[in-house]
Amino acid sequence: MQHTTTSDGIRIAYQVQGEGAPLVLLAGQANNHHWWDGVRDDFHADRSTLTLDYRGTGESDKPDMPYSTEVFAQDVIAVLDELGVDRADVYGTSMGGRVAQQLAARHPHRVRALVLGCTSPGGPHAVERDNDVRKSLVQQQPGAARQALLDLMYTPAWLAAHPGPYRTLGDPDMPAYAQRRHLAASNRHDAWHLLPGISAPTLVVHGSDDLLNPAANAPLLADRIPGARLHMIPGARHAYFEEFRTVASPLVLDFLTTNEVESNGYGSAAQGHKIIY
Repeated sequence: MQHTTTSDGIRIAYQVQGEGAPLVLLAGQANNHHWWDGVRDDFHADRSTLTLDYRGTGESDKPDMPYSTEVFAQDVIAVLDELGVDRADVYGTSMGGRVAQQLAARHPHRVRALVLGCTSPGGPHAVERDNDVRKSLVQQQPGAARQALLDLMYTPAWLAAHPGPYRTLGDPDMPAYAQRRHLAASNRHDAWHLLPGISAPTLVVHGSDDLLNPAANAPLLADRIPGARLHMIPGARHAYFEEFRTVASPLVLDFLTTNEVESNGYGSAAQGHKIIY
């Protein structure tokens, strides 16, 4: 485990695996780098992967102070600076996709290509989950909320074949105040006005059956980001990247590789027309 210290004095833990061009993997809300355990190796034939524990999670500091997706993005920049990485591909899912939006919009020279998975622009333009989903996640019966989250993440068939452990249900060692800080950061995210300024080649990926972060957010992002491509994965729920890894991981790698060739390495890539796969 390695650490760097941010400009506001917070120690951020990060993890590097593999060799090759860097791919930053950003996890969902209230999760640490283990979110990616099930699929991380899918990228190591062509990429090194860089993850971090958000402040409030894992081996990073857990200050009781306001968090935001912009602050999380600044923490990613601190890690890239520590490693001497000028420019990287970025793949963010769920809240990690919101952090990735901040990265690409506010630090365009640091993001070569961008993948936004199961995420939304936030704010009044986003499509929010419905009340039944919200209620299912705050049930009082022991285990009921956890089961509801599992059902939103994965299909019944996948759950039956994969009894766990599950790495996408939150960092179990997070203090309650940090969980609340993460929830507030994700809820306050609103990148709508920033999205047209994203210049990195962008792929938006979403499961067609995602109710946790409704699938209708995917075309909103793709329409708002210049030249973005959209891929909906039929039958997939929120954790499409894990359950449908045989589709999602090659899709992401193909997108990154294609844009690497088109941009002649890690230069700026020309924007293409929108393609809905």
